[in-house]
Amino acid sequence: MDLVLASTSPQRRAILTTLGVPFRVEAPDYDEVPIPGTPEQVVQERALGKARSVAAQTAARPVLGVDTEVVVGEGEVLGQPADARAARAMLAQLAGREHRVLSGIALLGEREQVAVAETRVRLVALDDAELDAYVARGEWRGRAGGYAIQETGAALVQSIVGDYANVVGLPVALLGELLAGEGISLVRAGGNGKRT
Repeated sequence: MDLVLASTSPQRRAILTTLGVPFRVEAPDYDEVPIPGTPEQVVQERALGKARSVAAQTAARPVLGVDTEVVVGEGEVLGQPADARAARAMLAQLAGREHRVLSGIALLGEREQVAVAETRVRLVALDDAELDAYVARGEWRGRAGGYAIQETGAALVQSIVGDYANVVGLPVALLGELLAGEGISLVRAGGNGKRT
């Protein structure tokens, strides 16, 4: 199996490399315009759009598209903060409470498979000095919700229920299920960790 990853996310590349899955990266030609629907529907539609944009350019299969969002309260989506001020506001909103990390995942192989993974994360309460210190580290850049659980952001997490890798950017358990639908074992597919 040589997976085509329709993403330039370094976190997704790192997860696939750690798993030893052979893959290559193709940047998706997809505009993330607002889409009506629930957060679950939106992440699935965007993942499918990213995968389809790459599949249209290559005959290679399977193609993997992923879209991750942080959802707080009754469905408010927190995307990637535009600047440090926005990151601080997001973290202040998340501090001391639970939020959901949703990842839509689309796998285009013999057929199109689309699903969503959910992980619940509760952050610790943070005072102003802690918020300022974390934002100053710059980990918020390019991160939905403004934090990176695989970096210093791990210190912000009080509890997690679900797939940790989903919070990083690629739900491994769900990927394994979708690959199994193509007759591919994620465990047997791994091995050399090489990518092109």
